[in-house]
Order: sequence, then structure tokens, then C-alpha cells
Amino acid sequence: MPDPVRWGVLGAGKFAREQMTPAIHAARNAEFAAIATSDPKKAEPFQAFQPRLQVYDDYDALLADDAIDAVYVPLPNHLHVEWTLKALAAGKAVLTEKPIALEEAEFDRLIAARDDAGLLAAEAFMPVHHPQWMKVRDLIAQGAVGKLAHVRGVFTYNNVDRPENIRNRPETAGGGLRDIGVYPFGTERFATRQEPSVIWADVSWENGVDTVARVNATFPGFTFEAVVSMRMHLFQEMSFHGDRGVLRVTAPFNPLSFGDAEVQLINADETRLWRFAVNQYVAQVENFGKAMRGEMDYPAPLEFSRGTQRMIDMTFAAAGAGSGGRPVNYA
Repeated sequence: MPDPVRWGVLGAGKFAREQMTPAIHAARNAEFAAIATSDPKKAEPFQAFQPRLQVYDDYDALLADDAIDAVYVPLPNHLHVEWTLKALAAGKAVLTEKPIALEEAEFDRLIAARDDAGLLAAEAFMPVHHPQWMKVRDLIAQGAVGKLAHVRGVFTYNNVDRPENIRNRPETAGGGLRDIGVYPFGTERFATRQEPSVIWADVSWENGVDTVARVNATFPGFTFEAVVSMRMHLFQEMSFHGDRGVLRVTAPFNPLSFGDAEVQLINADETRLWRFAVNQYVAQVENFGKAMRGEMDYPAPLEFSRGTQRMIDMTFAAAGAGSGGRPVNYA
């Protein structure tokens, strides 16, 4: 068995502490080897389950560690491109939290740096590593719902009482579309293998960040709608409506915390339910390691993430086009 991928983490935030570093620790082909944080006390919870953890007080020092193979970047959104590029320049494969970029044009630099380095670089879009989404993709391709007509996605939570949170701050590139809009946009694209031709949108803003987005789009052969909000009660769901059936994904994005991972098919012939018990964060880490070593193609390369960012850019453009917005064409 090959040596595990030795991971370093830039930053010691809550999500890294509660989700991703435990996933790295649990992955069969990975080792959580180092963390960089300006406050050594923040490293203590990480050392609780990895006593031999190397702690750096400087991000560049971690990148200079020749023993590190891959870097996970969970920093605030506005720092993602910078530290992805620095990690690649230091010879590290890099997995960066979403959104890896703030606009589509930034992918030119990211893809060029990845190709020049000959290393894997990707956005941490974990749903595509979950078998429920592979099942949805296969069912649609097999015609389980007949001809696809309409896709609907919802992802909402309410953080109005947390003004200090980076998602509520414009200086850290916060906002709902960049935080959670990627999920209905990205999973719809993954499942259908299609790109939008036209988008309409209505976006509400507070203190410089988008808080509610209502999006409608036309795809080849079907329509799409999504509601994304940081000012509504916690909820998530995706559905795929065809002329012969419906697919429902009841915990599409965070099945470990929101509910059980279930895919329900209702059509003229049957009603079926598939359940999955998988940690998608562990699967993401393991797949990243396999892709690093040429054992598989990574399911969400930068080119895939670029398509999702294009949808976000189109949504902002459509919403900014006047009262009620105007359609923005895919280009």
C-alpha cells in the first residue's frame, strides 16, 4: 500500500476543526500532518486527535515543508485564489474551500498554474463525492424520470443574528450565492451534464452582501429554479421532474447534519427509495488522494467549478440589470 498523502491545513477555523480535519484523519489514504495558524492556542483542538501534528505560526512556513504533499485551504473567500496559487507554486496539490474564486475570469490563472505545476488543484465541492449524487446522475441518464422537464433546488439558513460572520461581511467576499448557491447550481450541472443558456434572477442585499436569491434558468430541454437564502429557516432539497417521474433528494448537500441521505424515485411504474450512509468529506479526501496518484479522474476539476462560477456571475449580472432583472445569456 502506498504511503498516505500528508496533508497540511492553512487556518484553524470551525469548519476545518469540525469537518475537514476529522475527515483527513479518517481517510484511509491520508495523514493529517500539519496546520498553520497565527494563534497557537487554536491548534490545540486539532492536536487532541493528532498528537504528532506539526504546528506552524505562518502559512508560508507550512508551504515550505517538504514533507507536506497536499494543502487544504479553508480561509475566508477573498484569500482563496491567492493561497491556491501559492500552494501550487510551492509544489503542493491543493484543495480549496468553495468558492475557490470570486469570478469566472480568475479561473484562467488557477488553471494555468495547475497545468504549469502538473499538480491537482480543486474546489472542495463535496456533494459530487457522495454516492447519492452518482445515483441521481445515473437515474437521469437511464431515463428513470423520462424526458427531464424541470429541476428545482432550495438551500436556506438564517444567520441574521451573526453580523460578525464572514458570510455577512463584504470585505471577506461574503454572501449567500458564493456560500451556498454553488450547491444547487453545481449539483444540477453534475446530475444533468448540461449548462444554462439563459438566467433570470432577483437578489436582495444587506450591508453589501447578497442575502436572498431567486433564480430561474433555461437549460437545453428543461428549466431550472433555485432559492438561496441566508435569511430563511434551515432547509435544503433538490428535485428533478420528468414527463414520466420525479426524483427527490431530501438531504442533498449536508446529509450528515441535515438528515439522512435519501434518493426517492416516483414514476408510473414504481416508487423506490435509496439510502446512503457515507461521509462525503472523507470520500472527498480519499478521492483527492487517488486522483493525485493517477488512480482515478477527479469528479470536479477546476473546469467544472468554472461552470458553476459562471452561473453565479450570470445571476449577479441578471439581478443587477434593473427592476426584476433581465435575462443574461450564456457566453
